[in-house]
Amino acid sequence: MAQDGRPGRRRAFIGSFTAAGGPGLVTADVAQDGGALTLGVAVNDVRDPSYLVLSPDGGTLYAVSEIADGAVAAYRVDGERPELTGAPVPLDGSGPTHLGLYAGHVLTANYGCGSVTAVPLRPDGTLAAKPSGRLQHTGSGPHDRRQRGPHAHQVQADPSGRWAVSVDLGTDSVRVCTLADGAPALHREFALRPGSGPRHLAFHPDGAHAYVVNELTPTVTVCRWDAEAGSLRPLTEVPVLPGAPAGDAYPSGIVVSPDGRFVWTATRGEDVLSVLAVEGEGLRLIGTVPCAGRWPRALAEHAGFLYTANERSGDVAWFAVDEATGLPRYDGAVRVPAASCVVFG
Repeated sequence: MAQDGRPGRRRAFIGSFTAAGGPGLVTADVAQDGGALTLGVAVNDVRDPSYLVLSPDGGTLYAVSEIADGAVAAYRVDGERPELTGAPVPLDGSGPTHLGLYAGHVLTANYGCGSVTAVPLRPDGTLAAKPSGRLQHTGSGPHDRRQRGPHAHQVQADPSGRWAVSVDLGTDSVRVCTLADGAPALHREFALRPGSGPRHLAFHPDGAHAYVVNELTPTVTVCRWDAEAGSLRPLTEVPVLPGAPAGDAYPSGIVVSPDGRFVWTATRGEDVLSVLAVEGEGLRLIGTVPCAGRWPRALAEHAGFLYTANERSGDVAWFAVDEATGLPRYDGAVRVPAASCVVFG
């Protein structure tokens, strides 16, 4: 059954920046016979809900509030209108950009201060009243403006569920963590190339490889992942653009196809999507296509379609994917000012 009890219904949830004129959290229906979105209701009771994650049962949606003092909120989404389950929980961390579910907690990546915060989940999926712990990242990188200190940009569980993995743009590293008495605890930190500026990581379906898209250089770092040891080993770095960009490129999102044959990335400065073929323990750039908007902040895959949240043009576009080549073909878009991400139920 779908979240609202209607058999077969497919839904999407879109985040946006209210400070830039966005509507907040927006619901959408997904067409049964394709990827088209039809917008539903919008709620703006949380400021700048820039990133979202859905509970495994599809009944609760969690959102970061990407503001200076940082917060996380939970919504019940089993009706037409998302309903807050309580007041947003302060994070003791600034500018959260991402969140993930791990070991009965919501973890947030706090870009501003470079930390990861854990908030326990109650049995009904609602948030505890306060965080149970925080891991402060340390370090810096060679970029004199963007890497003066740590900037945690993403956090998620690995496919085995044993580990939490956080990606830090400011320290050119990926940290593998566990929870100790409710607090994120560092297991090991793994260095990537200095100045690369890692932003987001996506795992291959085989559970043995991971791909890190780098924001300060338009590349993807291919890594081996060992879930037994909680170990990440960089293997090679592959460009996501066919030539040198005219200026800063700002890659953003990364998605691995469900069959493991392709990796897709979005690059904001060039307004393109890149298609890379998985070849053994490497990648090969196939080509790029326009993102059908401006500043594609996030990228998602659902049921054979790719979706971009194009922040500066204020829309969410969808693309049918060629099964043989992996190349996306523009199929449509809906208007969502200051769109920042899209997730699916």
